[in-house]
Amino acid sequence: MLRTGVAQFASEIGDFDANIEIHLDWISKAHAENTDLLVMPELSLTGHHGCEDLLDTAVDRRDKRLRRLAEAAGDMAVVVGFIEEGPAAQFYNSSAILQNGRVQYLHRKINIPSYGKLEEGKHYATGRFVDTCHLRDQWTAGLLICADLWNPALTHLTFLHGATLLICPVSSGVEAVGADFDNPGGWGLTMRFYSMMYGAPSIMANRCGPERDLTFWGGSRIVDAFGKELATAGTGEELIVADLNYDQVRRARHLLPTVRDSNMGLVHRETTRLLETLGVPDLVRDDTP
Repeated sequence: MLRTGVAQFASEIGDFDANIEIHLDWISKAHAENTDLLVMPELSLTGHHGCEDLLDTAVDRRDKRLRRLAEAAGDMAVVVGFIEEGPAAQFYNSSAILQNGRVQYLHRKINIPSYGKLEEGKHYATGRFVDTCHLRDQWTAGLLICADLWNPALTHLTFLHGATLLICPVSSGVEAVGADFDNPGGWGLTMRFYSMMYGAPSIMANRCGPERDLTFWGGSRIVDAFGKELATAGTGEELIVADLNYDQVRRARHLLPTVRDSNMGLVHRETTRLLETLGVPDLVRDDTP
């Protein structure tokens, strides 16, 4: 059994130290619920608009304040979001899994949106890798950030890498894409679809409240391996908790063996053929790990 939680809240824009204290409070509340895994929203340590002061809010993954959160986490795995300054002054929208005093895993957002009211392409470099992180027992987490899930290939790769749980911190505002796009409805459908399709629970953590020109609608949720919502947050700040059972993953994947039947050889062959057709052979030869 894996006891999971989502902390849904509003961050202080660009105030890393104030957000550290907010995170410590949610970590304390999650400990009181005996939570094994706690997920915070995308860019939880800076706010969605923290990039407005990017040079002041970006931190190295070895920053002592992240270590402070990791120490407070103890045996509980805690997912936080921040602006990471990587090598050569490249800046990333990143989420990290903190545990036992250290950064256990880090994912840099790959699908950087620059549409509607989203202008992340002006600020962030693009992540390059999809991977997984072992949590405990049979639980292996695939961690993707918000718009990463709107590229189904990235989610597919996550599960082919062995994920048995999908974690998705998001920063979803009602107005982000446009009046004709139903963000709350879209996210509900997306999380249920991926869980049902891949026979794995999924966790979405959104922020809440107004921030500049966006209204964050909350709606964080924990979904089981058959696509059933176990816990769903409202529009305000709250901690939701649900227990996940690995036996359900076994049953779901036996009934619908999406991962088993993925035919990676065919996908690789056809992707390679497409790249050659498009005239980008260098991408085909790129074997960078």
